[in-house]
Amino acid sequence: MKAAEDKAAVEAAVRVFNPSGRSAFVIVCDHASNHIPTELGTLGLGPEALVSHIAWDPGAIEVVRILAERLDATLVESCISRLVADCNRPYDAPDLVPERSEMTAVPGNADLSAKDRERRIKLAHKPFHDCIAQVVSDRLEHGWATRLVAIHSFTPVFMGVARPWQVGVIHDEDMTLAHPVMEALAAEKQINVGDNEPYSPADRVYYTLDRHARSLGLEAVMIEIRNDEIRTEAGQSSWGNRLAAIFGGIAGSAQNRDKEITNREGGTIRPGAGGVRRQTVGR
Repeated sequence: MKAAEDKAAVEAAVRVFNPSGRSAFVIVCDHASNHIPTELGTLGLGPEALVSHIAWDPGAIEVVRILAERLDATLVESCISRLVADCNRPYDAPDLVPERSEMTAVPGNADLSAKDRERRIKLAHKPFHDCIAQVVSDRLEHGWATRLVAIHSFTPVFMGVARPWQVGVIHDEDMTLAHPVMEALAAEKQINVGDNEPYSPADRVYYTLDRHARSLGLEAVMIEIRNDEIRTEAGQSSWGNRLAAIFGGIAGSAQNRDKEITNREGGTIRPGAGGVRRQTVGR
């Protein structure tokens, strides 16, 4: 009975699309849903707040589903609101369970006990990260090339300050994926591209990629799309297809690079920049 209950909890917290995807890219969407489990009520918030950006990343999941389908990539998406527990924050982050998001107080998150906080982690955060870890581990065990991409959306105005970028590319010191993405986006003159804007890893927004990619030497990049760009089905389709074309091009270049490494190193390649493990050339 306990095993069945644990399985049901994981299925409620996280969803995997196309687990056998043949692309080297694994796409993650930390803030895909604004769902709050019934047991938590509305956390003391009204309907307007629960559909706003404080509860999730509006439009992001529609974009990533198009991207995953076009690339034949595996997608891991959170199914619980960031207000319950933010899956893109470390356990000790003060805003893991936010008492205030931007200018909105979250009454249901106020003064949580350590036990209640741990329960939130087990409800939303742990199943999501356990799932990503399993997906990545399985791929590496099979020797499949693996690169992680996280997709988010951001609000056009934050704390009263307008954000001019239509899209931001968030990265650490490894620019293997970030550089070609920024180049491709900048080639479209009408798009204002932010380099580590509106966030950077220093803002603690790189947790998921640090944990599941960079710690293993895998290449990774985070894409932030301004949410007024993807409010409509047309906007979501446009960005999904744009990113699919960009990452499809990167995949082709990476495959050629992997073949060159294979020829030099006798049939093995690294799973990502700086990696320690080695693997056979991807599927």
